[in-house]
Amino acid sequence: MVRTADLAQRERHASCMSRIASDQSREAFAELFEFFAPRLKSYMQRLGANASEAEELVQDVMITVWRKAEMYDSRQASVSTWIFRVARNRRIDAQRRTSRPELEPDEPMLQPAATELPDVAVARGQMEEKVRAEMANLPEEQLVLLQAAFYDGLSHSEIAEVYGIPLGTVKSRIRLAFARMRGGLDAPN
Repeated sequence: MVRTADLAQRERHASCMSRIASDQSREAFAELFEFFAPRLKSYMQRLGANASEAEELVQDVMITVWRKAEMYDSRQASVSTWIFRVARNRRIDAQRRTSRPELEPDEPMLQPAATELPDVAVARGQMEEKVRAEMANLPEEQLVLLQAAFYDGLSHSEIAEVYGIPLGTVKSRIRLAFARMRGGLDAPN
């Protein structure tokens, strides 16, 4: 059963929140800060924050109380419940920020691609032209399946399902397309 002192304290905290929301009452805020700050710090440390991290989180929570006091609804929860919910969310946010790995500036994947040498670019362009020419020479039944596999990213079984043909037929047509293209690409100009 809730004691009379606890009930009076809850009402006092709700009154403080109301005064902060309506009048930006510094006295009301100071009263809440004095009551909740040490409790919040202890709570944050129980959640795994070190002392300085816990103090920063308490400051952040209490700033939120100051700025968002009008969002508090005494019909939904007690002031204590509302403030500790804000604190829990801040701690979760802090953990998410720290759990993300720091990016190393020298990480190879973050470096821009090396500039392609002119002769390599020309050779690649010529090869692309040859491949396009060889693809244009493929029978329609092979070309469609090759495009589905490489441009649309479909697996052989997905192609068989989409086009309504047996899986073995899909595989053999793609294999025949490769053999035909390889023969055309290997032929001297």
